[in-house]
Amino acid sequence: MNLRFVEAFHWAASLRSVTRAAQKLHLTQSALSSRIASLEEELGVVLLDRRDKQFRLTVAGQRFHTLAQRLLEVQRQVKEEMGGAGGAGRPVTLRIGAIESVVHSWLTGWLQEMRAGNPDFELELTVETSPVLVDQVRRGAQDLVFAAIPAADAGGVRTRAMASMPMGFVGRADLHTKRRYGLSDLAGHDLLTFQRGSQPHQALLQMFQESGLPLPRVHAISSISAMVQLVEGGFGIATLPVAVAEQLAKRTSLRVLRSDTDLVPLPIHASYREDPSSQLTESVLQSALDFVTRRKPSGKARMAADARGG
Repeated sequence: MNLRFVEAFHWAASLRSVTRAAQKLHLTQSALSSRIASLEEELGVVLLDRRDKQFRLTVAGQRFHTLAQRLLEVQRQVKEEMGGAGGAGRPVTLRIGAIESVVHSWLTGWLQEMRAGNPDFELELTVETSPVLVDQVRRGAQDLVFAAIPAADAGGVRTRAMASMPMGFVGRADLHTKRRYGLSDLAGHDLLTFQRGSQPHQALLQMFQESGLPLPRVHAISSISAMVQLVEGGFGIATLPVAVAEQLAKRTSLRVLRSDTDLVPLPIHASYREDPSSQLTESVLQSALDFVTRRKPSGKARMAADARGG
């Protein structure tokens, strides 16, 4: 039995789409359908119900899907025992998606550390908003994503919470020079935050609603790079993860402002598909969790966490 044909059927059944399975395996849709047809001919049963456009497994297809998962797990174990999951000399490619906050903070350091321990590691990185990343991992277009929302209620997808990222108000060093900023001070500026409907956007609006202060102009910006350019241009004050602001401050005129008000931390969730190859993904995720845990908060991060300090 050709295990590539088994793999083609497994992904079609798991993703409930021949099109998505073909994208996952980098095949044309006709090539993947041909593999499934060859498997059906060899088994002497029909695995997919092709009577209409709805994706459905036959009874035999449902039974074989369970067996296919076992076969692919055995294949993974054999490769691992006989020379590594990727095979001797073959690079391991992992498709990772991340929001900008992760990219601008700890992602580079983690990837450098992982590459040092895994020279054959190859990366396909996608930077997108949280809703897009969650949709991609649900569809099988990503192996692992780091987003601000979990992939809840998604069949075959697991989510693990990671350390949240402290948020702070960020201004231009030579323009926003007050020692401390109260909420009334901040209300006098245009405020920039993440895209409309995101957790930072909603938390900022709620903060002013609960304070009773007039709501300032709040601009929803989906790009951290654009937000930085606007702040540097004197357009307003941004809400950013403190770790991101500190990295950017090394090459820009940004500074984290001391504030009397604590911003709600940005949650980070790691989501990945649970399948016969997920042991590799789980190992990669664990290395990310370990890396983030080992990172010590810098002075400014501790300062932001203590709104009453100094």
